[in-house]
Amino acid sequence: MTSLPATAASFVSVPLQESASQADLFEYILGDTLLASSLYVNIALAGLAILVFAGLARGIEDPRAKLIVIATMTVPVVSLASYTGLVSGLTVSILEMPAGHPAVDGSYVTVGGQEGVVSLWGRYLTWALSTPAILLALGLLAGSNVTKLLTAIVFDIAMCVTGLTAALTTSSLALRWFWFLMSCAFFVVVLYILLVEWPDDAAAAGTAEVFETLKYLTAFMWLGYPIVWALGVEGLALLPVGVTSWAYSALDIIAKYLFGFLVVRYVADEPRGVVAGGDYGATSGVTPADD
Repeated sequence: MTSLPATAASFVSVPLQESASQADLFEYILGDTLLASSLYVNIALAGLAILVFAGLARGIEDPRAKLIVIATMTVPVVSLASYTGLVSGLTVSILEMPAGHPAVDGSYVTVGGQEGVVSLWGRYLTWALSTPAILLALGLLAGSNVTKLLTAIVFDIAMCVTGLTAALTTSSLALRWFWFLMSCAFFVVVLYILLVEWPDDAAAAGTAEVFETLKYLTAFMWLGYPIVWALGVEGLALLPVGVTSWAYSALDIIAKYLFGFLVVRYVADEPRGVVAGGDYGATSGVTPADD
């Protein structure tokens, strides 16, 4: 009988690491009370927010007011689907961190035979779809022009995508932080438009009072996300995965559902600052105005 070369024999004698299945991840999340509650609470609140927003928006006639409400309602709709994906294990993975990552020494778990860090990367999909809708609502409320609105949304999506890349990079610790810093740089552009450009637009549009509240609420809450990333299991691993998840969820509750309630309640009164007339948003027979 022909024997295998030593290198081949050594290769086949080492068992391959199993990969955690969706069922394994679902069971793991369900078995971690802190982690599971951070997700299921958001599913319940997202569903409630959709019903509340729809109730508040009944009777709105102005097309610009409707567009602001629809943009706002997009946020809990996306969150409902996204958080369901997380609890099902569909958008969760077990990642082996690069050498030197602090989680290697203390935050590893074993799920379905796979050892590593629990990464709830589906959150980034939520943010990549919901935060542009938040900015759309804010930009419309401020009466911003298309250029500023598109700039804010493009840099926001870039921020979310590079944040996801940072979370999924396992080849190099330095690259993880490089992607994270790139995401923060894109975030600075979004903050500039939100805090510097749009307040002047809102003053001209007559919505400055409500916009002041919403801009500070949004800026303060959004600043919490990179801080949680840096302190949580993805960054310095000072917070365990359940605490990290709850920190993100608490930020989502305020930055999404409370924000949305304030916007829809304001717009439901159809104040003069958001009324645009029946031709607003028409795609034919209207000459576009200069920005």
